[in-house]
Amino acid sequence: MRSHSRRPAATSSGVHLLSDARVITRLVTAAGLGAGDLVVDFGAGPGTITAPLARTGSRVLAVERDARFVADLRRRFAGCAEVRVVHEDLRTVRLPRRAFAVVASIPFAVSTPLLRRLLTPVTSGFSHAELVVEWGLARRLTAACPRDLESAWWSCRFTLTVRRRIPARCFSPAPRVDAAHLGVRSRNLDHRTAAILWALLSAAYDRPRDPARAALAGLAPRRTTHRLLGDRPTAEVHTGQWLALAKALAADRSVIPPPLPARASR
Repeated sequence: MRSHSRRPAATSSGVHLLSDARVITRLVTAAGLGAGDLVVDFGAGPGTITAPLARTGSRVLAVERDARFVADLRRRFAGCAEVRVVHEDLRTVRLPRRAFAVVASIPFAVSTPLLRRLLTPVTSGFSHAELVVEWGLARRLTAACPRDLESAWWSCRFTLTVRRRIPARCFSPAPRVDAAHLGVRSRNLDHRTAAILWALLSAAYDRPRDPARAALAGLAPRRTTHRLLGDRPTAEVHTGQWLALAKALAADRSVIPPPLPARASR
């Protein structure tokens, strides 16, 4: 969701704007940014998050698709060398090649497409994020046992943490549901471990109701999978157990992982 400053409570697109200064301060502080860092504010709106990000000394890319907000942003930050306003859609804008963080309050409807762009590729400059997302989405992403392949891939490669619940009253106008402050940090898995992890998760979540060790027959030694996963069905395996299995197999140099698919490798 976008942050709110000097515009009316609602826009023609029905966007709910973040209006609580304490929430914004916590987002920026949690990111731990400083001079020379690159940070992206997706859905920058009128720049309520952009401004405190610029005060950290970071280089800020304020990405916004609404032409009215873009005009406001360019006027507001015309004399600020730290801020570059980008008139693009967050779902299609080219992401930075160099290391970058994300601090943003984005529309609930495009949270998943943005997370997919940030968390799916193995090769990416993305490092960490502090995001405002819908409460239910945050709870699903941080569940101990991922419910599907995509969620498992994300939670095994990134530490996803609900830092706090954000009441609907912190937005103007208030949405129907609460939001969450979601922290995202990379686990820094090497490419070999990531490739093995993808192979395991892909096979297991193709048969989510079967015992995971049965779904993984031929991919991993039965003794190892039984020791680490037991007889649990895929849907009941914890993120930590998937990580332990992938790392154990990565340590075995006789294991040759299949190549990552294009959607995960780029």
